[in-house]
Amino acid sequence: MGLDPKRRYETLLRINNAIVQQTSRESLFRALAREIRELIHYDRCSINLYDHETRSLSYFAAAEGVSLDSGMTRPLEKGVIAQLVIRTRESLIIPDVNRQSYFSNLENMIRAGLQSTMAFPLIVRDTVLGSLHFSFKKKPDNWEELQKFLEDLSTQVAIAVDNMLAYIRLQNINESLQHEKKFLKRQAQRSFDPEKFFFTSNAMFEVMQHIKMVASTDASVLVTGETGTGKEYVAHCIHALSQRRDALLVKVNCPALASGLFESELFGHAKGAFTGASQQRMGRFEMANRGTIFLDEIGELPMPHQAKILHVLQDRVFERVGESQSMSVDCRVVAATNKDLGQAIANGDFRSDLFYRLNTAQISIPPLRERPEDIHMLVDRLSEQTSEEFYKPAPHYPEQVMDRLIQYSWPGNVRELKNFVHRMILQRAGDTVRLADVEGFLGNGLDISNDLGFPSMEQMERQHLERALRLCRGKIGGQDGAAVLLDMPRTTLQYRLKRFKLKPKDFRS
Repeated sequence: MGLDPKRRYETLLRINNAIVQQTSRESLFRALAREIRELIHYDRCSINLYDHETRSLSYFAAAEGVSLDSGMTRPLEKGVIAQLVIRTRESLIIPDVNRQSYFSNLENMIRAGLQSTMAFPLIVRDTVLGSLHFSFKKKPDNWEELQKFLEDLSTQVAIAVDNMLAYIRLQNINESLQHEKKFLKRQAQRSFDPEKFFFTSNAMFEVMQHIKMVASTDASVLVTGETGTGKEYVAHCIHALSQRRDALLVKVNCPALASGLFESELFGHAKGAFTGASQQRMGRFEMANRGTIFLDEIGELPMPHQAKILHVLQDRVFERVGESQSMSVDCRVVAATNKDLGQAIANGDFRSDLFYRLNTAQISIPPLRERPEDIHMLVDRLSEQTSEEFYKPAPHYPEQVMDRLIQYSWPGNVRELKNFVHRMILQRAGDTVRLADVEGFLGNGLDISNDLGFPSMEQMERQHLERALRLCRGKIGGQDGAAVLLDMPRTTLQYRLKRFKLKPKDFRS
């Protein structure tokens, strides 16, 4: 071969440039065999990639530059050259294979007319990735010089193999994440299918028309309504009907945001930004880029946090905690609240500029008591859905029971009705629902509306929370706790109990 140091370096660089860009096992080996063949007249070149988990080898070989075997997988057996090289991490040089009898695979080499062989470990960061082999029918004259060159080459090949394996791992992770993302989006779309937004009332028909009208735009939307009326469902409908439906809808439960982690949750943080920040984290706004961010219960945000939200909505930029570089974001904003934000502004609890930024379009969902004609359909459809989910037959609702349900004011709205249907599926599956069952669920009799007017929204919410605590005997968490019964996060329930000064221990008797 006879290469001076400069030519040797240039040759290694040329081979490295040819192989380091390869992103698959096959393409890397083809490039390697082709480039080396132009410099060294080997009779067989092979590479073994070692899988530490399965303790197996992926074997690629070429004879005189032509592919012989591609991608065969076999166990790492004792008594073969590759096994010894990988185990000892040392090169193995055999000038004459006819004088060796230890290695079982030498017989195949002798039958192929091969006389000499060299094998080199492929090591990166103290990890053996496999081995590189060259075999010859006639021992080359420059045997020692060739050995030194191929040792240097094996180092370059190891780096290329490491890059290729890393690329494959990242590609597999990315494909897995894409499949997971598609699956989760399909699940979300099925859960919040606009066609499953059941109603017969004119009031809800107008709401649906409004949803379809605003969905085609990128305008910010403020969804208002009492607790349990379906504000989150409306947000999902808006996203599903918009041009951003192929991206994510990211929900932010505003009351559950801890003050100390508010910016980290919404804007993300850099590695080492604070104690416990062991890695970089993506915030909710960044997740929602090109999609929709849903700010649930926006009226519960403290004033300092409102200012930070307003800054992002106005400038469409933010900084991760611990970073000074701004990031731009393109996301639609849908916010929801069960509070009277006009009154909150008057009380100094909500920023008027944030209200106007959010309130480009407003969708108000009427409470269930104002659309009693929807109750019959909701009971039927929810029973049908729940029956499929629970694998239990739906119960029958006599006309007298349905009339009582229609008379009830439903302070928890559709959420409370859904919980009632779930309870009846469990208790009266395939049977007839009785008035006693209804009264047992609703507590001390029915809250029948009358001409004297309804209690305030806060009074009804307090009564609803008290009823849930009473039914669950003061238990908040767990499958039989009030949070599950009310279909709300435990942190949200705790916040509301604190607001109404309700103590769970008072309901444990």
